[in-house]
Amino acid sequence: MSQANDPTEPSSKPDRRGFLVSGAVATAGVAGAAYWKRSSRLRDSVFIARNQKYDGELVRTIHDGLIACEFDPQSVAGKRVLLKPNLVEPSRLAPHMTTHPAMIQAAAEVFRRWNAEVTVGEGPGHVRDTEQALLDSGVMDALADAKLSFADLNYQEIRAVENTGRASKLKQFYFPRAVIEADLVVSMPKMKTHHWMGMTGAMKNLYGVIPGCKYGWPKNVLHFNGIPQTVFDINSSVGRTITIVDGIDCMEGDGPILGTRKPMGLILLGTNLAAVDATMARIMDILPERIPYLALAADKLGPIDEPQITQRGESWRPLVDPFLLLDRDHLRSLRAAKTHFVT
Repeated sequence: MSQANDPTEPSSKPDRRGFLVSGAVATAGVAGAAYWKRSSRLRDSVFIARNQKYDGELVRTIHDGLIACEFDPQSVAGKRVLLKPNLVEPSRLAPHMTTHPAMIQAAAEVFRRWNAEVTVGEGPGHVRDTEQALLDSGVMDALADAKLSFADLNYQEIRAVENTGRASKLKQFYFPRAVIEADLVVSMPKMKTHHWMGMTGAMKNLYGVIPGCKYGWPKNVLHFNGIPQTVFDINSSVGRTITIVDGIDCMEGDGPILGTRKPMGLILLGTNLAAVDATMARIMDILPERIPYLALAADKLGPIDEPQITQRGESWRPLVDPFLLLDRDHLRSLRAAKTHFVT
Protein backbone atom coordinates (compact mmCIF):
# COMPACT_ATOMS: atom_id res chain seq x y z
CA MET A 1 0.00 0.00 0.00
CA SER A 2 1.36 3.39 -0.93
CA GLN A 3 1.68 5.95 1.81
CA ALA A 4 -0.82 8.24 0.06
CA ASN A 5 -3.51 5.57 0.52
CA ASP A 6 -2.41 4.46 3.96
CA PRO A 7 -4.84 5.71 6.65
CA THR A 8 -2.09 5.34 9.26
CA GLU A 9 -0.03 8.16 7.75
CA PRO A 10 -0.87 11.55 6.19
CA SER A 11 0.02 12.10 2.57
CA SER A 12 3.71 12.80 2.04
CA LYS A 13 2.96 15.14 -0.85
CA PRO A 14 3.94 18.76 -0.29
CA ASP A 15 1.25 20.89 1.31
CA ARG A 16 -0.54 23.60 -0.64
CA ARG A 17 2.30 26.01 -0.14
CA GLY A 18 4.59 23.52 -1.79
CA PHE A 19 6.88 23.43 1.22
CA LEU A 20 7.82 20.34 3.15
CA VAL A 21 10.74 20.68 5.49
CA SER A 22 12.98 17.64 5.36
CA GLY A 23 15.25 16.39 8.10
CA ALA A 24 12.61 14.53 10.10
CA VAL A 25 12.85 13.51 13.73
CA ALA A 26 13.94 16.94 14.75
CA THR A 27 13.88 19.13 17.82
CA ALA A 28 10.31 18.61 18.97
CA GLY A 29 10.63 14.86 18.90
CA VAL A 30 13.70 14.93 21.07
CA ALA A 31 12.13 17.44 23.42
CA GLY A 32 8.98 15.35 23.56
CA ALA A 33 10.85 12.26 24.65
CA ALA A 34 12.61 14.20 27.36
CA TYR A 35 9.33 15.69 28.49
CA TRP A 36 7.75 12.28 28.72
CA LYS A 37 10.48 11.06 31.06
CA ARG A 38 10.34 14.20 33.19
CA SER A 39 6.57 14.03 33.50
CA SER A 40 6.57 10.46 34.71
CA ARG A 41 7.10 11.68 38.25
CA LEU A 42 4.58 10.51 40.79
CA ARG A 43 3.18 13.87 41.93
CA ASP A 44 2.18 17.18 40.37
CA SER A 45 0.24 20.30 41.34
CA VAL A 46 -3.01 21.76 40.04
CA PHE A 47 -4.23 25.27 40.86
CA ILE A 48 -7.94 26.16 40.89
CA ALA A 49 -9.42 29.66 41.22
CA ARG A 50 -13.16 30.27 41.67
CA ASN A 51 -15.40 33.34 41.23
CA GLN A 52 -13.51 34.36 38.10
CA LYS A 53 -14.87 36.79 35.49
CA TYR A 54 -13.62 37.78 32.07
CA ASP A 55 -13.45 41.41 33.18
CA GLY A 56 -11.79 40.47 36.46
CA GLU A 57 -8.18 40.16 37.60
CA LEU A 58 -7.23 37.36 35.23
CA VAL A 59 -3.58 38.42 34.99
CA ARG A 60 -3.17 38.19 38.74
CA THR A 61 -4.97 34.82 38.91
CA ILE A 62 -2.84 33.25 36.18
CA HIS A 63 0.38 34.69 37.62
CA ASP A 64 -0.35 33.53 41.16
CA GLY A 65 -1.54 30.12 39.96
CA LEU A 66 1.59 29.40 37.97
CA ILE A 67 3.81 30.46 40.86
CA ALA A 68 1.76 28.24 43.20
CA CYS A 69 2.45 25.33 40.84
CA GLU A 70 6.19 26.05 41.10
CA PHE A 71 6.49 27.38 37.54
CA ASP A 72 9.84 29.17 37.21
CA PRO A 73 9.46 32.54 35.41
CA GLN A 74 13.16 32.52 34.59
CA SER A 75 12.62 29.43 32.47
CA VAL A 76 10.81 31.52 29.82
CA ALA A 77 12.86 34.74 29.96
CA GLY A 78 14.02 35.46 26.42
CA LYS A 79 12.26 32.29 25.18
CA ARG A 80 9.40 31.67 22.74
CA VAL A 81 6.00 30.94 24.30
CA LEU A 82 3.15 29.73 22.09
CA LEU A 83 -0.39 30.21 23.47
CA LYS A 84 -2.71 27.59 21.97
CA PRO A 85 -6.41 28.50 22.56
CA ASN A 86 -9.39 26.42 21.42
CA LEU A 87 -11.06 27.97 18.37
CA VAL A 88 -12.54 24.76 17.01
CA GLU A 89 -15.58 26.29 15.28
CA PRO A 90 -16.21 29.79 16.61
CA SER A 91 -19.68 31.28 16.56
CA ARG A 92 -20.79 34.69 17.78
CA LEU A 93 -23.96 32.99 18.98
CA ALA A 94 -22.03 30.51 21.17
CA PRO A 95 -19.00 32.23 22.75
CA HIS A 96 -18.95 29.50 25.42
CA MET A 97 -17.59 27.11 22.75
CA THR A 98 -14.13 28.69 22.45
CA THR A 99 -11.43 30.17 24.64
CA HIS A 100 -12.36 33.73 25.61
CA PRO A 101 -10.13 36.48 24.18
CA ALA A 102 -9.65 37.98 27.66
CA MET A 103 -7.99 34.74 28.79
CA ILE A 104 -5.56 34.90 25.89
CA GLN A 105 -4.68 38.54 26.59
CA ALA A 106 -4.19 37.85 30.30
CA ALA A 107 -1.93 34.85 29.71
CA ALA A 108 0.11 36.84 27.18
CA GLU A 109 0.54 39.65 29.70
CA VAL A 110 1.83 37.25 32.35
CA PHE A 111 4.48 35.75 30.07
CA ARG A 112 5.47 39.13 28.65
CA ARG A 113 6.11 40.40 32.17
CA TRP A 114 8.48 37.46 32.47
CA ASN A 115 10.24 38.68 29.31
CA ALA A 116 9.01 35.91 27.05
CA GLU A 117 8.33 36.34 23.32
CA VAL A 118 4.62 35.45 23.03
CA THR A 119 2.78 34.19 19.96
CA VAL A 120 -0.79 32.93 19.71
CA GLY A 121 -1.29 29.93 17.43
CA GLU A 122 -4.18 27.69 16.46
CA GLY A 123 -5.24 25.33 13.70
CA PRO A 124 -9.05 25.28 14.00
CA GLY A 125 -10.27 21.72 13.65
CA HIS A 126 -13.52 22.36 11.80
CA VAL A 127 -12.98 25.48 9.71
CA ARG A 128 -10.53 26.05 6.88
CA ASP A 129 -10.82 29.84 6.99
CA THR A 130 -8.71 30.73 10.01
CA GLU A 131 -9.22 34.48 9.53
CA GLN A 132 -12.99 33.98 9.82
CA ALA A 133 -12.42 31.92 12.98
CA LEU A 134 -10.43 34.77 14.48
CA LEU A 135 -13.18 37.24 13.61
CA ASP A 136 -16.06 35.14 14.94
CA SER A 137 -14.25 34.31 18.18
CA GLY A 138 -13.30 37.92 18.89
CA VAL A 139 -9.66 36.88 19.03
CA MET A 140 -8.67 39.05 16.08
CA ASP A 141 -9.53 42.23 17.98
CA ALA A 142 -7.76 40.90 21.07
CA LEU A 143 -4.61 40.22 19.06
CA ALA A 144 -4.68 43.75 17.66
CA ASP A 145 -5.32 45.35 21.04
CA ALA A 146 -2.46 43.49 22.67
CA LYS A 147 -0.18 43.67 19.61
CA LEU A 148 0.16 39.91 19.57
CA SER A 149 1.36 37.92 16.57
CA PHE A 150 -0.63 34.94 15.32
CA ALA A 151 0.56 31.67 13.77
CA ASP A 152 -1.92 29.85 11.54
CA LEU A 153 -1.08 26.28 12.49
CA ASN A 154 -3.28 24.85 9.74
CA TYR A 155 -1.17 26.36 6.96
CA GLN A 156 2.25 27.18 8.38
CA GLU A 157 5.41 25.42 7.17
CA ILE A 158 5.70 21.94 8.66
CA ARG A 159 8.35 19.47 9.73
CA ALA A 160 8.16 15.79 10.57
CA VAL A 161 9.04 14.71 14.10
CA GLU A 162 9.09 11.28 15.65
CA ASN A 163 5.97 9.98 17.36
CA THR A 164 7.50 9.23 20.75
CA GLY A 165 4.24 7.94 22.21
CA ARG A 166 3.56 5.09 19.76
CA ALA A 167 0.11 4.29 21.15
CA SER A 168 -1.14 4.62 17.57
CA LYS A 169 0.41 3.26 14.38
CA LEU A 170 1.60 6.70 13.29
CA LYS A 171 5.38 6.80 13.10
CA GLN A 172 5.67 10.57 13.01
CA PHE A 173 3.77 13.83 13.18
CA TYR A 174 4.06 16.91 11.02
CA PHE A 175 4.19 19.93 13.30
CA PRO A 176 4.01 23.59 12.22
CA ARG A 177 7.09 25.76 12.55
CA ALA A 178 5.68 27.72 15.52
CA VAL A 179 5.24 24.49 17.48
CA ILE A 180 8.70 23.22 16.56
CA GLU A 181 10.35 26.48 17.55
CA ALA A 182 8.40 27.11 20.76
CA ASP A 183 10.25 26.71 24.03
CA LEU A 184 6.91 26.36 25.79
CA VAL A 185 3.44 25.50 24.43
CA VAL A 186 0.56 26.66 26.64
CA SER A 187 -2.61 24.67 26.04
CA MET A 188 -5.61 26.95 26.70
CA PRO A 189 -8.73 24.80 26.33
CA LYS A 190 -12.33 25.55 27.13
CA MET A 191 -13.82 23.38 29.88
CA LYS A 192 -16.51 21.38 28.06
CA THR A 193 -17.96 18.00 27.24
CA HIS A 194 -17.13 15.90 24.18
CA HIS A 195 -19.52 13.56 22.39
CA TRP A 196 -16.86 10.87 21.95
CA MET A 197 -14.44 11.28 24.85
CA GLY A 198 -16.86 12.64 27.45
CA MET A 199 -14.62 15.63 28.08
CA THR A 200 -12.20 17.75 26.09
CA GLY A 201 -9.48 19.50 28.02
CA ALA A 202 -5.81 20.41 27.96
CA MET A 203 -4.54 17.23 26.26
CA LYS A 204 -7.26 17.03 23.60
CA ASN A 205 -6.79 20.73 22.83
CA LEU A 206 -3.40 19.91 21.33
CA TYR A 207 -5.18 18.39 18.32
CA GLY A 208 -5.07 22.01 17.19
CA VAL A 209 -1.29 21.94 16.73
CA ILE A 210 -1.78 19.42 13.92
CA PRO A 211 -1.98 21.15 10.51
CA GLY A 212 -5.23 20.71 8.63
CA CYS A 213 -3.41 21.18 5.32
CA LYS A 214 -1.70 17.86 6.01
CA TYR A 215 -4.26 15.94 8.07
CA GLY A 216 -7.54 17.31 6.75
CA TRP A 217 -10.56 18.71 8.55
CA PRO A 218 -11.45 17.70 11.22
CA LYS A 219 -7.96 16.15 11.38
CA ASN A 220 -9.25 12.96 9.80
CA VAL A 221 -5.99 10.99 9.90
CA LEU A 222 -5.98 11.32 13.68
CA HIS A 223 -9.53 10.03 13.97
CA PHE A 224 -8.74 7.04 11.75
CA ASN A 225 -5.88 6.12 14.06
CA GLY A 226 -7.89 6.43 17.28
CA ILE A 227 -8.70 9.60 19.20
CA PRO A 228 -7.33 8.40 22.58
CA GLN A 229 -4.17 7.00 21.02
CA THR A 230 -3.39 10.08 18.95
CA VAL A 231 -4.16 12.47 21.83
CA PHE A 232 -1.61 10.52 23.87
CA ASP A 233 0.92 10.47 21.04
CA ILE A 234 0.68 14.18 20.25
CA ASN A 235 1.14 15.06 23.91
CA SER A 236 4.13 12.73 24.08
CA SER A 237 5.76 14.26 21.01
CA VAL A 238 5.22 17.99 21.51
CA GLY A 239 7.91 19.78 23.51
CA ARG A 240 7.45 21.38 26.91
CA THR A 241 3.81 22.13 27.75
CA ILE A 242 1.70 23.64 30.51
CA THR A 243 -2.00 24.51 30.59
CA ILE A 244 -4.35 27.34 31.53
CA VAL A 245 -8.03 26.30 31.33
CA ASP A 246 -10.90 28.68 30.59
CA GLY A 247 -13.53 27.29 32.96
CA ILE A 248 -15.48 30.53 33.42
CA ASP A 249 -18.23 30.02 30.82
CA CYS A 250 -18.26 26.34 29.95
CA MET A 251 -20.19 23.92 27.73
CA GLU A 252 -22.21 20.81 28.67
CA GLY A 253 -24.34 18.33 26.75
CA ASP A 254 -23.53 17.83 23.07
CA GLY A 255 -19.99 19.21 23.14
CA PRO A 256 -17.58 20.20 21.81
CA ILE A 257 -19.61 22.42 19.43
CA LEU A 258 -23.34 21.86 19.95
CA GLY A 259 -23.67 21.94 23.73
CA THR A 260 -25.22 24.55 26.00
CA ARG A 261 -23.64 27.19 28.21
CA LYS A 262 -22.76 26.26 31.77
CA PRO A 263 -21.29 29.06 33.92
CA MET A 264 -18.66 27.81 36.39
CA GLY A 265 -16.44 30.83 37.09
CA LEU A 266 -13.29 28.71 37.27
CA ILE A 267 -9.71 28.86 36.06
CA LEU A 268 -7.58 25.74 36.34
CA LEU A 269 -3.90 25.58 35.53
CA GLY A 270 -0.81 23.50 36.08
CA THR A 271 2.44 22.31 34.60
CA ASN A 272 1.14 18.80 33.88
CA LEU A 273 -1.74 18.46 31.42
CA ALA A 274 -2.86 15.01 32.54
CA ALA A 275 -3.10 16.09 36.18
CA VAL A 276 -5.13 19.20 35.28
CA ASP A 277 -7.46 17.21 33.00
CA ALA A 278 -8.04 14.63 35.74
CA THR A 279 -8.97 17.37 38.23
CA MET A 280 -11.27 19.03 35.70
CA ALA A 281 -13.00 15.71 35.09
CA ARG A 282 -13.67 15.29 38.81
CA ILE A 283 -15.27 18.73 38.97
CA MET A 284 -17.49 17.73 36.01
CA ASP A 285 -18.42 14.50 37.89
CA ILE A 286 -16.61 12.32 35.36
CA LEU A 287 -14.30 9.49 36.42
CA PRO A 288 -10.91 10.45 34.92
CA GLU A 289 -9.60 6.89 34.79
CA ARG A 290 -12.47 6.02 32.41
CA ILE A 291 -11.63 8.71 29.89
CA PRO A 292 -9.66 6.68 27.35
CA TYR A 293 -6.84 9.16 26.69
CA LEU A 294 -6.36 9.86 30.39
CA ALA A 295 -6.19 6.13 31.07
CA LEU A 296 -3.37 5.92 28.54
CA ALA A 297 -1.61 8.95 30.03
CA ALA A 298 -1.76 7.77 33.64
CA ASP A 299 1.73 7.56 35.15
CA LYS A 300 3.29 7.93 31.69
CA LEU A 301 2.54 11.56 30.90
CA GLY A 302 1.52 12.46 34.42
CA PRO A 303 -0.53 11.49 37.46
CA ILE A 304 -4.32 11.25 37.36
CA ASP A 305 -4.99 9.60 40.74
CA GLU A 306 -6.19 12.06 43.36
CA PRO A 307 -3.53 11.19 46.00
CA GLN A 308 -0.83 11.98 43.44
CA ILE A 309 -2.12 15.49 42.70
CA THR A 310 -1.42 18.35 45.09
CA GLN A 311 -4.25 20.88 45.07
CA ARG A 312 -3.36 24.58 45.14
CA GLY A 313 -5.89 27.37 45.53
CA GLU A 314 -9.41 25.99 45.89
CA SER A 315 -10.20 22.36 46.68
CA TRP A 316 -12.01 20.63 43.82
CA ARG A 317 -14.56 18.80 45.98
CA PRO A 318 -16.85 21.75 46.87
CA LEU A 319 -16.79 22.77 43.20
CA VAL A 320 -18.22 19.53 41.81
CA ASP A 321 -21.18 20.34 39.56
CA PRO A 322 -22.13 17.52 37.16
CA PHE A 323 -21.95 18.43 33.50
CA LEU A 324 -24.72 16.97 31.36
CA LEU A 325 -23.45 14.18 29.11
CA LEU A 326 -25.12 12.71 26.07
CA ASP A 327 -27.02 9.53 26.89
CA ARG A 328 -24.86 7.22 24.77
CA ASP A 329 -23.56 3.71 25.49
CA HIS A 330 -19.91 4.77 25.38
CA LEU A 331 -20.50 7.68 27.77
CA ARG A 332 -22.68 6.06 30.45
CA SER A 333 -19.72 4.40 32.16
CA LEU A 334 -17.86 7.69 32.59
CA ARG A 335 -19.60 8.50 35.87
CA ALA A 336 -20.67 6.45 38.86
CA ALA A 337 -24.18 7.88 39.10
CA LYS A 338 -26.70 7.19 36.34
CA THR A 339 -27.87 10.78 36.33
CA HIS A 340 -27.22 13.98 34.37
CA PHE A 341 -27.52 12.48 30.91
CA VAL A 342 -29.42 14.07 28.06
CA THR A 343 -30.64 12.75 24.71
